Amino acid sequence: MSATLSRHWPAPAKLNLFLHVNGRRSDGYHELQTLFQFIDYSDMLDFKVTANPELILHSNLGNLVADSDNLILRAAKSLQQQTGFGGGAEIWLDKRLPMGGGLGGGSSDAATTLVALNALWNTQLSPEELAAIGLKLGADIPVFIHGFAAFAEGVGERLQAVSPDEPWYLVVVPDAHVSTAAIFQDPLLPRNTPKLAIDSLMNQPWGNDCQNLVASQYPQVAKALGWLLEYAPSRMTGTGACVFGEFPQQQQALAALAKLPSDMQGFIAKGMNISPLITRRNHP
Repeated sequence: MSATLSRHWPAPAKLNLFLHVNGRRSDGYHELQTLFQFIDYSDMLDFKVTANPELILHSNLGNLVADSDNLILRAAKSLQQQTGFGGGAEIWLDKRLPMGGGLGGGSSDAATTLVALNALWNTQLSPEELAAIGLKLGADIPVFIHGFAAFAEGVGERLQAVSPDEPWYLVVVPDAHVSTAAIFQDPLLPRNTPKLAIDSLMNQPWGNDCQNLVASQYPQVAKALGWLLEYAPSRMTGTGACVFGEFPQQQQALAALAKLPSDMQGFIAKGMNISPLITRRNHP
């Protein structure tokens, strides 16, 4: 069993290019239609396989997330239990993605943990089996495991590969932490957008059913959207708080970033229809 450090496993961010809420199910979850695309902006994880079954996480998060709630440790534990693997792992997380921003960072970290340890532990589960483990931890985890841009339905777990344009994005990160659960429980959230066929959805203007509600509750999000819309078609990802604008050329995105107000943060990233995790998985 190798005790060498396996480095640079990316956990990329995702954007919801559109997000429609179609209804609420009897179990409290919501029926969604959404389009996921990755961007080349990632958390980064390193792994070391250990002979003992202990799972240890080092991160630059401090005490922001309790170990019992940490999706990385929960994912690793779930893979251990599912496969009966007798060893463990030491894991290092370099957290770069903002938390509570709608970029899927926690879900992506969990997916990368499952994919990496499945390779490093040689537990040989299929992507479908890994996605089934991931779905129990979070609805967004399967799309990160499969690693292709996808039209998603259900609670976000039924995936169909798509190939939208891969523009440059300016992502603005408002100083706000939006609770996904609170937004989905809010009585003012629209829940009646008609379900449409994928062909119709791919050929109409895109929007996010959560955007107006979040902007009304978080002035920082409304301000970021208002500023960004002056430069490019822009909307919110997920339940926020991050908003993104699309630019055909990197230089245009950089020019807008240079004008970002001093009280806002942001970064430039390229849209990607294949996750960098897939490239890394194929070269463990």
